Amino acid sequence: MADTDEITQEETQEEQDEKKDTKKEAGEKKSLVTRFLPKVIIVVVVVIFAGAGFTLSRLLAGSPESHTTGVSEQDQSYQLENMGAEGSVDGSQKSWYYHLEPVIANLDVDDVTRYVKASLTLEVSCEVDQKNGTLFIDEKKPILTNWLTVYLASLGLQDIRGDSNLKRIQSQVLDAFNEKLFPDSKPKIMSVLFKEFAVQ
Repeated sequence: MADTDEITQEETQEEQDEKKDTKKEAGEKKSLVTRFLPKVIIVVVVVIFAGAGFTLSRLLAGSPESHTTGVSEQDQSYQLENMGAEGSVDGSQKSWYYHLEPVIANLDVDDVTRYVKASLTLEVSCEVDQKNGTLFIDEKKPILTNWLTVYLASLGLQDIRGDSNLKRIQSQVLDAFNEKLFPDSKPKIMSVLFKEFAVQ
């Protein structure tokens, strides 16, 4: 009988230990939930507010398609009909663009052969009629291309590196082109833009 009492005591002791372990595990799970629940709630709230902010900004700004396709065919035909002799819509356009073919020139470097390839776009004042101006520049293009090739060939590698050097080159090309094209009048080329300026 003593053996059965010992066995029952051992069984009740094991049951009590299991209950303690179960309570301990439940307490650990509860502490994990209480630790991570506020963090999860914060993340969910941030995601909701970010989504709402993004949606609100898209609604207030309008869709990007409305900016690119906002001009209907009727508006385009109206603009074409009302285009003046200078090529402007209601006189609001201040310039037009002329694209020069790429010019390739060897740089003035001693050790290796290096060259520069430059493609320019000229911004021409609307004081010059676009149709007549295009014909005029086409006629003078060999002079401009020659001058640009000789000018670029006179530059060294250190002369074309960096923002300030590129701006200086643009300024010198602008002055020279205005002098070549319009020697006895005020400059009609407003700016020289680089489409490409590659050094090899």
